[in-house]
Amino acid sequence: QNILTMCFSVGYSAVALNHVIDFKEKKQEIIKPVSPSELFPSLPIVQGTSKRIKVLTRLTLVVSDPSHCNLLRSTSANIRLYDIIAVFPKTEKLFHIACTTLDVDLVCINVTEKLPFYFRRPPVNMAIDRGIYFELLYTPAIKDSTMRRYTISNAISLMQICKGKVSSQSENKPLELRGPYDVANLGLLFGLSEGEAKAAVSTNCRATMLHGETRKSACGIVYTVKKPRKVEEEETAVPACKKAKTQA
Repeated sequence: QNILTMCFSVGYSAVALNHVIDFKEKKQEIIKPVSPSELFPSLPIVQGTSKRIKVLTRLTLVVSDPSHCNLLRSTSANIRLYDIIAVFPKTEKLFHIACTTLDVDLVCINVTEKLPFYFRRPPVNMAIDRGIYFELLYTPAIKDSTMRRYTISNAISLMQICKGKVSSQSENKPLELRGPYDVANLGLLFGLSEGEAKAAVSTNCRATMLHGETRKSACGIVYTVKKPRKVEEEETAVPACKKAKTQA
């Protein structure tokens, strides 16, 4: 409840409750997600609107062996109940599998230590073509100087390839949460342009949510956008009298 209140106060309109499964620690099973209405009887209203903050469910699988990916390939009923599916690959082979074959919405990148492999363009481009985004945890960059160095280094190496197709994540501590504009400013340190940094906390997150809806329904998701009004041609058109003189 404290985290949700903090997200509301700094300007977020949607949050995701993350359920992490690390197969390395112990044998775990994917359980049915808890309904947000059971945890939060009354959700706060987003500032400036009449809508309440949107709470989603997310599943993150930390995979360190190719056999762990079989769980995502199976038709588990509980997996489909989650709004967002993320995978945290620990090796280059698993990173390649996550980008090319796994039916997920996010690929998480470890930023707290030096990566044991380099990002390669073919799997990253394939993930982008499939509508998958990459996620960076920004909390280490504001918590420790050593982690900050690794975070910036790993983020820059990823940005050089993925063309800004990233989103951001915070850990489960209210004091380490930052507002959307603060996260966008951090994105500039990670090698993002101003537009890409803003998209990492706005349009990219929305695209991930729509990708999750497509995965759950096995259909496409259609949404409308306002088309900018064109400047009237009459303002820039050449008068008829001048046209006649030119043709003559």
